[in-house]
Amino acid sequence: MTDLVIIGGGPAGMSAAVAAYENGVRDILILERDESLGGILQQCIHNGFGLHKFKEELTGPEYAWRYEQKIQELGITVKLNTMVLDVTKDKVITATNEEEGIFQIEAKAVVLAMGCRERAKGALNIAGTRPAGIYSAGTAQKYVNIKGYLPGKEVVILGSGDIGLIMARRMMLEGAKVKAVCELMPYSGGLARNIQQCLVDFDIPLLLSHTVVEIHGKERVTGVTIAKVDENRIPIEETKQYISCDTLLLSVGLIPENELSKGAGIALDSVTNGVIVTEDRETSVDGIFACGNVRMVHELVDHVSQEAEIAGKSAAAYIQGTVSRKEKKILEIEKKKPDTKTKKFTSCKDGKLEMTCIVCPKGCALSIKVSNDGTIESVTGNQCKRGAKYAEDEYTNPQRTITTTLRCEDGSMVAVKTETTIPKDKMFEAMQLINHTVVTLPVSVGDILIQDVFGTNIVATQNRQKL
Repeated sequence: MTDLVIIGGGPAGMSAAVAAYENGVRDILILERDESLGGILQQCIHNGFGLHKFKEELTGPEYAWRYEQKIQELGITVKLNTMVLDVTKDKVITATNEEEGIFQIEAKAVVLAMGCRERAKGALNIAGTRPAGIYSAGTAQKYVNIKGYLPGKEVVILGSGDIGLIMARRMMLEGAKVKAVCELMPYSGGLARNIQQCLVDFDIPLLLSHTVVEIHGKERVTGVTIAKVDENRIPIEETKQYISCDTLLLSVGLIPENELSKGAGIALDSVTNGVIVTEDRETSVDGIFACGNVRMVHELVDHVSQEAEIAGKSAAAYIQGTVSRKEKKILEIEKKKPDTKTKKFTSCKDGKLEMTCIVCPKGCALSIKVSNDGTIESVTGNQCKRGAKYAEDEYTNPQRTITTTLRCEDGSMVAVKTETTIPKDKMFEAMQLINHTVVTLPVSVGDILIQDVFGTNIVATQNRQKL
């Protein structure tokens, strides 16, 4: 009998484990199907994580490493490369791995932290054949950031979710040409800061109220036909246009991963497929808790960690028998109202320079008033001092952080970033230098791998050992 079994070793699973340990539970087991902890964060090499939780901007692997270190320090048991096959209402977990074969674990409490998955092409009903070159944005992200393969050279992206926007930038930095991002809705599904730094920075057109109506090509994608849609999201025939490309990336939404939850008879939301939980994150099955993207798809990983802490603490209380017997309130899924306002990006209007701030996920719309001699008179629209500083820097000397990968001597990839920002117009030159460098293993987070690239260093954001 194990006190607490946590299914999933991503940010939710690790956060729940740490919280349970800090609340008195010592017999904890994390089951993770991948070869390392961190979940999807290991392929999310871009920055923007941790601003709420750690009060600093981290890449995905760096955020995961903060928790992985804590798991190691606390001595929490982890089984990697372990696939969970079934969970019962009695909290019996059936799992399998190469060393133990199929085995079962009885638990006093369970935390479900399996994350979410992408919607597939089959859900879109796009006309055409099934040629090579069609990928979900997450799959393309794994190919580029983990495997070191570029899926294509001429790309169209359907859907303006954050993963799609981030992959638009990533593909451009690696030498591909992103011809357009099409969005079915009249507003973007991604953060304003990502539209700015991933599309506007690279002159990639964002076509709102547009969709892909046909995919062309027999063996490989040769192009797509796109069209504008009306208020009922029906394509307008006379607006059809053909775009040649060899790759179509789909960024059309995420779905909570709850096949195991269904098998355990846990109640799910019929619209979102997310687990229905009480305010302490307990599911409809006694002693089984859920957190993170299995409940609802969160915009920020910081919020995933915060929710997982509640689940871990509640599971600890359940195991220790200190749970309050008061009637528990069902936690409703937060239904975020879409922002249908036109976002403001770098432009000049009425004598003012307008831009979107990228220093945090809020994406404030900034306005800079410039005098006749070219000096800044005022900055408005910012909600913090960093926004005003960003506006001034963006006007006088725009800077960006590069997050990318370096190839290691054994052929694997390691995530890296510029230690500080570099001039925005030097990003492609920096990428050429980075892509011609091969790294000697082992590598640890924070190691300087290339010195003096436009005044900064290239540092590792992941650990890599010799095979």
